[in-house]
Amino acid sequence: MQLLGLLMVLTFGTGIVDAVGYLALDHVFIGNMTGNVVILGMAMAGADGLPVLGPLTAMVCFSIGAAVTGLVLGKRSAEWRLPITVLLLVAGFLLCSLGALASLVDNNLTTDVRVIISSLAAAAMGIQACVARKLAVREMTTVVVTSTLTALSGELFLVRGHKGLLNRRSAAIVVLLLGAALGALLAGAGAGPALIVSGALIVVVALLGQWGARIHRSCLST
Repeated sequence: MQLLGLLMVLTFGTGIVDAVGYLALDHVFIGNMTGNVVILGMAMAGADGLPVLGPLTAMVCFSIGAAVTGLVLGKRSAEWRLPITVLLLVAGFLLCSLGALASLVDNNLTTDVRVIISSLAAAAMGIQACVARKLAVREMTTVVVTSTLTALSGELFLVRGHKGLLNRRSAAIVVLLLGAALGALLAGAGAGPALIVSGALIVVVALLGQWGARIHRSCLST
């Protein structure tokens, strides 16, 4: 239950960064790469006013973040261990640093700077997404809820005795929605505050996860 709650917090943070990426960083999705693929497709078809460089570099950096994380974690068991904590701390501090940078240059946030910020933020979300995949909590990818919504709707009248699973799916959708709403509000003050809040959430999750894992191992050893 503790791990599920921590992943919910990460999902909430994803809503924040995706909202600010779209509203304040030239229509780039920082956590949801599906949105970037769609934007690129429409831009290739000649749709006016759609970015290409931002979504493309975000996808590349997201993939790099996930690839490095996968390499670090390797074939480790799906348990919370120190490497997971370190990786999440890196992602959280990276987002906080980018938020501080965005706040400092808010009045001179050029297109190039926006691309750099959104791309590095996407790398942080790639780390988060790969960690969540490694932890393998059902329906909790922390970055997308399309499959969760599909499962929730498709099995709504078929699942019996799995109320907890249905509630988990519903909660994942709701927390992403609420995160996006908060991100939209924060975007009014620029990209900085939203990135800092999301990064801080990841740092808190990393520390709580490490603390909880230590307590769990202590209980097992007694």
